[in-house]
Amino acid sequence: MRGAACTAIALGSFAAPALAQSAADPAAPQAATDEDTAGEGQQIVVTGSLLRRTDTETPSPVSVLTADSLQKAGISTISDAIRSISADSAGSIGTGFQTGFSAGGSAVSLRGLGVSSTLVLVDGLRSTNFPINDDGHNAYVDLNSIPFSLVERVEVLKDGASSTYGADAIGGVVNLIMKKQFNGVAGAIEGGVASRGDAGHRRADLTVGIGNYEEQGFNFYLNGEYQWDGRVSNSSRGFPYNTRDLTPIGGLDGNSADQSLTVNVPTAYVVRTTQGDLNNPLSGGRTVFNDPGQTYATYTALGLGNCTSGTFAVTTGGSRGVGCKYNLEDRYRQIQPLQERYSLSGRLSLRLSDDIEGYITGSFSRSFVNITSAFASAVRQNQPFGGSPLVSSSNPGIVLPVYICSAGVNCATATDRQLNPNNPYAAAYAADPTNGAARIYYLFDDIKAGSERTNDVYRFSAGLNGKLSDKWNWRVEGVWARDNLTLLQHGLLNIAALSKAINTGSYNFVNPQLNSDAVRQALAPDKKTPSHSLMYGADASIAGELMDLPGGPLQLAVGGQIRYEMLENNNQNAALDTYGLTTASAFGSHTVSAAYAELDAPLLESLDVNVSGRYDHYSEGFSRFSPKVGIKFQPIKEVALRGTYSQGFRAPTFAESGPRSQYAGFVTTTPPCAFILAHGGTGTTTTCSANGNPYNVAYSLGRGVAGNPNLKPEKSRSFTAGLILAPTPWFSFTADYYNVKKSDLIVAGPDIGKAVAAYFGAADLAAAQTAVAGVGQGYSVNLVDAIDPLFPNALPRVLIINVPYVNANYAITSGIDFSATVKLRLSDSVRFTSKLDVNHVIQYDLHAPNGVQKYAGTFGPYDLSSGNGTPSWRGNWQNTLDFGKVAVSLTTYYTGRIKEVSTDQQAGPPSAPYTTDCSASLYRSADLNQFCYVRPFINNDLNVTVTPTENFQFWVSVKNLFDVRAPVAPAAYASAPNFLTTWHYAGLIGRNFRAGASFKF
Repeated sequence: MRGAACTAIALGSFAAPALAQSAADPAAPQAATDEDTAGEGQQIVVTGSLLRRTDTETPSPVSVLTADSLQKAGISTISDAIRSISADSAGSIGTGFQTGFSAGGSAVSLRGLGVSSTLVLVDGLRSTNFPINDDGHNAYVDLNSIPFSLVERVEVLKDGASSTYGADAIGGVVNLIMKKQFNGVAGAIEGGVASRGDAGHRRADLTVGIGNYEEQGFNFYLNGEYQWDGRVSNSSRGFPYNTRDLTPIGGLDGNSADQSLTVNVPTAYVVRTTQGDLNNPLSGGRTVFNDPGQTYATYTALGLGNCTSGTFAVTTGGSRGVGCKYNLEDRYRQIQPLQERYSLSGRLSLRLSDDIEGYITGSFSRSFVNITSAFASAVRQNQPFGGSPLVSSSNPGIVLPVYICSAGVNCATATDRQLNPNNPYAAAYAADPTNGAARIYYLFDDIKAGSERTNDVYRFSAGLNGKLSDKWNWRVEGVWARDNLTLLQHGLLNIAALSKAINTGSYNFVNPQLNSDAVRQALAPDKKTPSHSLMYGADASIAGELMDLPGGPLQLAVGGQIRYEMLENNNQNAALDTYGLTTASAFGSHTVSAAYAELDAPLLESLDVNVSGRYDHYSEGFSRFSPKVGIKFQPIKEVALRGTYSQGFRAPTFAESGPRSQYAGFVTTTPPCAFILAHGGTGTTTTCSANGNPYNVAYSLGRGVAGNPNLKPEKSRSFTAGLILAPTPWFSFTADYYNVKKSDLIVAGPDIGKAVAAYFGAADLAAAQTAVAGVGQGYSVNLVDAIDPLFPNALPRVLIINVPYVNANYAITSGIDFSATVKLRLSDSVRFTSKLDVNHVIQYDLHAPNGVQKYAGTFGPYDLSSGNGTPSWRGNWQNTLDFGKVAVSLTTYYTGRIKEVSTDQQAGPPSAPYTTDCSASLYRSADLNQFCYVRPFINNDLNVTVTPTENFQFWVSVKNLFDVRAPVAPAAYASAPNFLTTWHYAGLIGRNFRAGASFKF
């Protein structure tokens, strides 16, 4: 980044800058300290502009996080640093999210516009995207792949920047400024652990550099970094994070193991059925009831003697029998995966002549995430891939046959066939094998389930810059980056292997501890899927002064850019041979060329006007000009006004437009009461109970989407208006209003709620298919569940609904950013700094054909935000006392209450299709008001830093100082039972201790 060395001094002007703050305020007089005056009058380049200036407050709001402020806040990753900014909103991705497409990745979503609309730069240049798109289609740079110890500061432009940086900068820009030169040896080591004995943390870095750039004209350094963070289980955090049974606090019992025997638990349950083809475990028929006229099924548990937590009996409802007690959330889920990262980076800086400088950088980073599966693989009433979309009662699920044989085929006539030891009905129906099969419900607890994600990022850049004259300079830069992601998955059942294991009896369902590792591996072989993305490009510009105006020089910058991008996100289940494995894939490549210009006109000493524009052309055929105008007016030294207006556009991602791209996403869905009543539930059409029938409980409803080459780019317009006050040398205040409108939104099935309601509102399957197709072009029923064996004439559950990618509707989001700074010198050796950063989302509205979907302060948009929602208020407040060699800093984080409704998941009555009343709560407890809101969350981090000499520094930090627990959020994603990973993560880990030391010679 140009002028970076000077910027470091100008922006890092106080010993304890804010965690998230506006850059140094031109309206505020400079404090009389050596630190503040060191950079006075220096020309710098600030993110959002191509031109040099002597102040850091452009017409656009910019937040700056310095390395010193991050260290005092106890932050040690890029992900945590950027996502601490209050402007990070809906769609943000944290590493605590482990079950979606982006499991293991991390990303920022400024203004809640999505990760695809926030551009991440490294020293002003792009990097390549994570190979797997968030929610199947949103592209982003993985923050976990960027080394932390080389970061000098982070500049966050909270404004549209398409005119300067490119089409995907609608929401804003995060620019990571890395160290430009280093001479000597420096390193740091840090360790930590949570108060509960887990969440271990280890981190170390070392930098070695040679060459005095000012005296010798060159500098070269190498940096290495390592970080390890241990696993945290849900079980270790206890209630309510390890269960779906919220009855102790007046909620529902969502642990279906206590409601029915026909569930996926480590004990096998069977019920007698028929088998149409004795060689095909998928040819089971209807449930055979024990007595004529019986309306419930009696299930038999295999191996009850293996129960470690006791048994329970069900004597009412849709199923009867005795089973093992299990809490699957407590048994399997984890809050934090095991994470390991390391990197190696280097930079060579050269002064080639008095007027020309150059540099070369290179880096390799590896991010490894080990995720244990939420649940092991299971068999139940599900169809394999390739099954008929119209499932009939002749093919409802997997069954155990009466006979097994060594070949696993032709067991009906095989000479070596024998009675199946796993089928308790085998002996009684030896002479009638067609009617003695056993439908099985089972979770493969003895087979390791989970995934390992290894993300390797290679990045190289080089550049030259120089002077044409005293008033004109030029630069040429190039970058190449590749992201290789390897996804290794364990414990997923191979369809053919499962059929063979059942027919041969090789897998022991009665006593699974007796199964050999060879049997387990044959049944669930590891699946390894490589994917990669690539980006390379060049950027060049010239900038300088045209003439003098009353307020200063008229400056102009012009430039051009060209880049190539490609993605190969391979289908993990291309052979359709594995149960429960997504078929998501995305492929594409394009070349983007652009020309841009910026003009800065200080018309008066008190009035500065900045005009910029950019023309982007995509090889797919998209072309658009993006203009921007900014004004800053400072009538007196203590007051300044600023504002911007800009337009932009976002081209479709490869996943959205690629003809070979497709995915199926899943959202936890509870059938409506009318459906539940038809399947034996009790209650009314508004309040009901499953009554023991597992067919009525919440399940994963999928939506299948394919790339649409006919999509148009999203368009945007945004404006900001801000006020800067500096009435005294020790106090400053800023307030910035923003308003962004995105049109032609690229969305997957915008009327999915309407389609789901249409399906469940139909009387039978044929009517349901017609109703879904009537929602709009591209909507159709893709796959339905097996017929409910207890109520075979009732409408079956829908498993996947096909929905289109379309340009639909428009969204408007608006809000206000507040910041305030107090700097007091209490004595010659004691200084106090207090900095506040707050964001308030006033509105986040999606304007749909049937009405307005309001998201601000709710769980919406549910799909985009991974069920974490859009808090109306977020902020942080950092207070630091600096005693010279000792600095004590307390940082307070606040997230406001969130309403557990989401209008993108509902289709209400015509009079109120998108109500946000508590009656639309996603958590359908008996008292809808009781769990209508997730309470506010406040946590504090304390950090003490001791600097005995200029060569050494020591620190101790306590994160979540008061051990505040995360608020209960029952409507959260199924992958996060009762909590929100994005906003309340600190309350899940709990109090966390860290200590470290650094040196520099």
